[in-house]
Amino acid sequence: MRNDDNLTAARPTFVTHLECSMTGERYDADTLQGLSRAGRPLLVRYDLDAIRAMVSPADLALRPADLWRYRELLPVRRAQNIVSLGEIATPIVPLNKVAAGAGASTLLVKDESRLPTGSFKARGLVMAISMAKELGVTTIAMPTNGNAGAAAAAYAAQAGIEAVIFCPDDTPEINVREIAAQGARVYRVNGLIDDCGKLVGAGKEANGWFDLSTLKEPYRIEGKKTMGLELAEQLGWELPDVIFYPTGGGTGLIGMWKAFEELEALGWIGSKRPRMVAVQAEGCAPMVRAWQGGERHATRWEDAHTLAAGIRVPQAVGDFLILDAVRASNGFAMAVSDAAILEAVDDAARLDGLLLCPEGGATLAAWRKALADGLIAPDDRAVLFNCATGLKYPMPDQSRTLDRHGPIDFTAL
Repeated sequence: MRNDDNLTAARPTFVTHLECSMTGERYDADTLQGLSRAGRPLLVRYDLDAIRAMVSPADLALRPADLWRYRELLPVRRAQNIVSLGEIATPIVPLNKVAAGAGASTLLVKDESRLPTGSFKARGLVMAISMAKELGVTTIAMPTNGNAGAAAAAYAAQAGIEAVIFCPDDTPEINVREIAAQGARVYRVNGLIDDCGKLVGAGKEANGWFDLSTLKEPYRIEGKKTMGLELAEQLGWELPDVIFYPTGGGTGLIGMWKAFEELEALGWIGSKRPRMVAVQAEGCAPMVRAWQGGERHATRWEDAHTLAAGIRVPQAVGDFLILDAVRASNGFAMAVSDAAILEAVDDAARLDGLLLCPEGGATLAAWRKALADGLIAPDDRAVLFNCATGLKYPMPDQSRTLDRHGPIDFTAL
């Protein structure tokens, strides 16, 4: 239908407006926006009828296997504003031995570690930074538990946008150094990610920074929703039975739910939805507590702690959107222990050769727990999300040493 298969070619755009996720109030999509007047996230809306007439799944199959193949469902209007580091389609990897050990027929992992900067944060931040460039932003600021800051720094460097990043002082060292190496100013803060967010808000007022915090601008959702678009296409436009998603701010869960709605409106999938499972750590589980209590909003989790730093988010601005998707899908929210996370990471690596990050390990631990508790069936097609490369996280040294000058008992090796 078109020959715009490179990022610099002319391309149509289908964005109609932005919409408050709580009230439905409309906002101009060509004006820089943060939260709505109600203090809630804004969602990008598209002319889906026009997209349906313009493109089909067969057209997508002819395009490069990257995030930008879904360009009609993305917000960037002018291709010259796209900042890309090569956002490839990430593979779906089976954990056959882990599944068999639990008595299940299949278990799949969407391995987001293959993306630029080694995490799924690249999806959201490439879109947010591209739109910041398009809308004239010169300085962005954001809080991070590590990977989001690294992605923001990388894309901001390419876009020529100044980046100021605040992270908890116990953020993994590799993340802090990665952020700085990519040109951002990074500050360690004696607090949690929401404490860092308060500093971003104060700096926004004092210095005019644009706040790129999770869900405080409309476009990270649009980047993260490509996980849902890509998953649907990779599975032949047939969604899985259940998705286990590591949930901190929850942008990806919200984005995938939005993607499925848009795909059904386009006629590319039916009405079937996966059960959405919000996975948290026992030391920081505000969504689990709210889901169990029948609440639509989640109160702040005090004394948040877990080794899975990416899901250590005491309070999320999109809490109601996460819980709405979980309930609408007949899903659930589940917390797992740090011990179960470590065991899951170890098992996936030793049995199936896939090195999960701690947050990815949390999804495997939750799948095991859900299976044992009868919340899912052994023949359910389940997809876990591994959100970052395990290489960014400390691993125990289990090596042994040999003295090459002394006698070696090779039968004991």
